[in-house]
Amino acid sequence: SGLVYLNSPKMSAYLVGVLVPLVFTLLLRNTKNGKRRGLPADAGGEPGYAIRNHRLTSPMKSAWEGISTLAQLFEQSCKQYSDKPLLGTRKLIYREVEASGDGRSFEKLHLGEYEYMSYGQTFQAVCNFASGLAQLGHRREERVAIFADTCKEWFIALQGCFRRNLTVVTIYSSLGEEALCHSLNETEVTTVICGAKELKKLIDISGQLDTVKRVICMDDEVPSNISLVEGSRGWTVNSFAVVERLGQENPIGPDLPLSADVAVIMYTSGSTGLPKGVMMTHGNVLATVSSVLTIVPGLSPKDVYLAYLPLAHVLELAAENIVVSIGAPIGYGSPLTLTDTSNKIKRGTQGDASMLRPTVMAAVPAILDRVRDGVTKKVAAKGGLSKILFNFAYARRLSAMNGSWFGARGLERFLWDFLVFRKVRAVLGGHLRFLLSGGAPLSSDTQRFINICFGATIGQGYGLTETCAGGTFSEFDDTSVGRVGPPLPCSFVKLVDWPEGGYLISDSLMPRGEIVIGGPNVTLGYFKNEAKTNEVYKADERGMRWFYTGDIGQFHADGCLEIIDRKKDIVKLQHGEYVSLGKVEAALLVSPYVDNIMLHADPFHSYCVALVVASKPAVEEWATHQGVVFVDFSDLCEKEETVKEVLNSLTKAAKKAKLEKFEIPAKIKLLSEPWTPESGLVTAALKLKRDIIRKAFSEDLSKL
Repeated sequence: SGLVYLNSPKMSAYLVGVLVPLVFTLLLRNTKNGKRRGLPADAGGEPGYAIRNHRLTSPMKSAWEGISTLAQLFEQSCKQYSDKPLLGTRKLIYREVEASGDGRSFEKLHLGEYEYMSYGQTFQAVCNFASGLAQLGHRREERVAIFADTCKEWFIALQGCFRRNLTVVTIYSSLGEEALCHSLNETEVTTVICGAKELKKLIDISGQLDTVKRVICMDDEVPSNISLVEGSRGWTVNSFAVVERLGQENPIGPDLPLSADVAVIMYTSGSTGLPKGVMMTHGNVLATVSSVLTIVPGLSPKDVYLAYLPLAHVLELAAENIVVSIGAPIGYGSPLTLTDTSNKIKRGTQGDASMLRPTVMAAVPAILDRVRDGVTKKVAAKGGLSKILFNFAYARRLSAMNGSWFGARGLERFLWDFLVFRKVRAVLGGHLRFLLSGGAPLSSDTQRFINICFGATIGQGYGLTETCAGGTFSEFDDTSVGRVGPPLPCSFVKLVDWPEGGYLISDSLMPRGEIVIGGPNVTLGYFKNEAKTNEVYKADERGMRWFYTGDIGQFHADGCLEIIDRKKDIVKLQHGEYVSLGKVEAALLVSPYVDNIMLHADPFHSYCVALVVASKPAVEEWATHQGVVFVDFSDLCEKEETVKEVLNSLTKAAKKAKLEKFEIPAKIKLLSEPWTPESGLVTAALKLKRDIIRKAFSEDLSKL
């Protein structure tokens, strides 16, 4: 008969097939839950609650015997992997200008395959460039600035400078004139390496630059008015290729740095005031590179890394040095050509990710939020069965990730990956296995979304320019959200009491306090700014340097850190309640109508208000469904019903995040124009420049 009895062999096999994976999963969960990722550390300096990585009792300096500088690490890899590909750039087939309906024009690029320089060829180019710099008359005690978008020339110039023990000043390509003048004059730069776009900016401010003598342009197309500055300012302008050729014809031996020599003066993107130059030694950056390499499993020459973040950002600088150390290739792209639907990609041609098919990427949360929004909007637009299937598959995988026994695992997981998520994964090339996120807190929703839809583990890091991006890093097998992991092997992380804010290491649930990071990754301080350096950097009785971050954190029982607040972002309202601006903004960004948001509060009012940059696709879609008539997007953002709809959505998001009533904005101003680094309202890492935004929209804020 067709009946299967409980004691039959068929049923036994069935039960074993179901129960064994469940028991195994439960055991695995329990061992993971009980795993101590960070352990108490024996630390000097101000009393506090100190934690170290479970792997090492003292902070790590280098993962390689006899390697103490970035120059040595680069040379070692170039010799070990000389025939393997290193730097990849896409061939430009042609560019064209497309006109849009409203009269604006957009440049579209048709890009071809990636073409590579091998490790050996790159090493030769670096040696040639280093010799060429010396031939141009650049002396060892003078500084070089790199002021350009991320590209292979940026990397070659950086390593070339290291071979002559030159300190490199890194400057965001989106920096405004005032900050640019300040950075170049303060560091007394004599040679600037830049792209044609940045050279135009330099020409505009040439009269305000005190020490610049030489400019090296990465692009072959040099602006036509360059002869003016060559004549009036006495600059010599050469192309990158000319400098390499000069060095090839007149080779000079290296003048290699020591671990304690300053490798980079990195100008922070300055969310407050003028940017500050952080002095990083070779030893500082090497400590972070060594630590990340130790904790990310399976990195090998088979990996492929997509580079598109600014190299002037410490996250990208560290990431590219990690990739070089394992002998893997780097493919260069840009945020505007990243995917098939990116703004600058000609329709019908491939974006950087689908052409390169990377296995590893670095990202900032703002970019991951956009990826999530893009996918969600596409699913919503398709509707019907596709939408139902996506939502069901997502819910099943989410259930498994949240620890449910009965969520989609094994064969069912494989099925959903094949039927549903394979198409989503193709957006970033379909081969992504690890994503390094840093620069700002990543929302739990976005973290889970990337885990499920892209099948990639996210390593969320916490660090600052001042700590060379080193601090904490979530481990590969930690599937929890909202935390930033245990300390990296190079760092001790300590919480110290902040009584004014009510955060104490003796708090009953978890130790809480200001986050202080110590270790060989902690930088020397701010260039020519001793007062500010002494305010936030301290050396203890054992010689360890500590950096006071101004962030507030709490340690979980397993030694993982969670960022819960920031000292500067806390504002007191009229009736004495404290509002954490960053915490509230992160909760409200979940609303589909929000592209960006800045909360505003002061002691003269009992409520908060917000400036909201509206998400054009989402708001226009709502308006079309509701039959709202509008002239253009700016007009739509002024309409009372639009403001009401967005405010309701924010209130919903706030309640979901369990915010207090006084934390929810009572009034909002909807803005139609996005905030970009070029507008000066956000930094290159897309962090809000609060003071500048307040001034720019002071009239709107005063009316709320």
